[in-house]
Amino acid sequence: MNEEQVIIIGAGPCGLAAAIELQSIGLAPLVIEKRNVVHSITQYPINMHFFSSPELLEIADIPFTTANEKPSRLEALNYYRNVSLRRQVRIHAYETVKAVAALESGGFELHTMDRYGETIVYRAGTVIVATGYFDHPNRLGIPGEEMDKVSHFFHESHPYTGMRVAIIGGSNSAIDAALELERVGAQVTVVYRGASYSPSIKPWVRPSFESLVNKERIGMRFSSRIIEVGQRTVTIEGPPGTQLEHLPNDFVLAMTGFHPDRAFLISIGVTIEPEGYPTFNDSTMETNIPGVYLAGVVASRREANEIFIETGRFHGRKIAAHLMKLGQN
Repeated sequence: MNEEQVIIIGAGPCGLAAAIELQSIGLAPLVIEKRNVVHSITQYPINMHFFSSPELLEIADIPFTTANEKPSRLEALNYYRNVSLRRQVRIHAYETVKAVAALESGGFELHTMDRYGETIVYRAGTVIVATGYFDHPNRLGIPGEEMDKVSHFFHESHPYTGMRVAIIGGSNSAIDAALELERVGAQVTVVYRGASYSPSIKPWVRPSFESLVNKERIGMRFSSRIIEVGQRTVTIEGPPGTQLEHLPNDFVLAMTGFHPDRAFLISIGVTIEPEGYPTFNDSTMETNIPGVYLAGVVASRREANEIFIETGRFHGRKIAAHLMKLGQN
């Protein structure tokens, strides 16, 4: 049996920030991460730059320096990796938490599985869930979605050179992917349910995208959705009164967003409010289960992107203050 004071589930930026905040009050939390440190950022497109400025991504009072106005994915990976090493955060990578159960005597028992399939049992007085959302894409629920040609992730454009690619969505992720794909010679069609361009598109990107659409170098389908994916085509349902379009297609990128793992929270005993988000105290981040806290996007209410690194990085500070008040330092 492995005894711990605090276990944090998830080594994303918000989980790391929480660990370092707890270190500052004398605790030595263990972070358990089913993949690698800041795995979510490794899922971003290779050439992506953050919307946020570097100071809004900082944790542990360690400056995030960059020569660019907006930091890149690679710079973020270097930054968070180095922060975790410099602050000597205890991290068990490639270990998956399978179950968390409250003990009658107090605290929690956690069962995990390591990369070799071995089960490990822990006991901890406090559990912080900082699991993010990148493992749970928003599914379309349409025929053909399970095909290999459909992906909810876009990493780089090169594999799509010369291919006919349909992109579902109209947010920044969809627009950025379309621009990269067009540059490598892909035939791109963006299918968006909105009637016009999304107001969330980065203002320095939108003119370039609109120009390519106007020149018909990128196809744009407003007020539309893909209702079926076939081996060689996609079927697009357009505005009312229009006929179905059967568009030749090689690949589909479903940039439809992600959602936190609510099922895992429910398995722990965390209740879900009628609006669909977990029960927790805004001031302390503690859930309805005493000793179970939330950090990062898992605490989002309406949209997963309402909590990002720049806001979720402070959740650990609230948790640390509450544990101090309870005398657990």
